[in-house]
Amino acid sequence: MTGTAILLIILASAAKLLVSCLPTFVVEGLINKFEMHAKLSDENVIVTIDGKRLEDEDKIQVVNYFNEATVLKKYYIFPGNEQLFLQPENGGTPLVIDAKRGKKDVKLFVYSYKDHVDVVRQYKKKVIAYSVLSDSLQQRSMSVTGDLV
Repeated sequence: MTGTAILLIILASAAKLLVSCLPTFVVEGLINKFEMHAKLSDENVIVTIDGKRLEDEDKIQVVNYFNEATVLKKYYIFPGNEQLFLQPENGGTPLVIDAKRGKKDVKLFVYSYKDHVDVVRQYKKKVIAYSVLSDSLQQRSMSVTGDLV
């Protein structure tokens, strides 16, 4: 009986140590899984604006601006209101970024305004919208589209 109790204490201690001291790759994997504004890699990304594909330096520049953007706030989307975020009334022409995140295909719509940038991420039927701050991305988007919203 005492041997069983000691064995249970050792197993519980080992489980506690394992959970509290996870390896770095496990922690990074968990963080990446739930990350809202994930970093993009320019190798597996397609950037288009108004149906025209951006290539080489333009694409790399847009991806870098997107990666450097700072998240301001997340918008809560109620079921049935997804189209309001995917096609806003005064959103102008969006930058569309098709990316592969793991095994999932993700589509990002980037709408630029004077004071912020709205990002709408869509994969499968799930839509997540949030606002970021990126002066470079705002200027880049407005100069390409000519929109002054």
